[in-house]
Amino acid sequence: MVAMLLEDMLIDGGHEVVAVTGELERATQLLSEISADVVILDVNLNGRQSYPLANTLASRGVRIIFSTGYGSAGLKEEWRTTPILQKPFQARDLERAMRQVFDGASA
Repeated sequence: MVAMLLEDMLIDGGHEVVAVTGELERATQLLSEISADVVILDVNLNGRQSYPLANTLASRGVRIIFSTGYGSAGLKEEWRTTPILQKPFQARDLERAMRQVFDGASA
């Protein structure tokens, strides 16, 4: 449900969604099949932390927004400056995070 809501928010905000998945293996596979300017990455994908995927994305220059219910304190230290969508979030929170990654705008 959260993924569908997020997808709707992105589309309503004028963004193009190229893929959605809640599975770490599928997300890793998608990296070889598609390109993206930004990835919104839940820290916990079905009980598995997504940091290995975040490392791969960062090494390729893909911008990341983490989605988590724990805020920046719930992120590993090296990721704490990454924009965050703290659950539950609203469309304005998503747009703020998108501005951060594209414009470097502050929260």
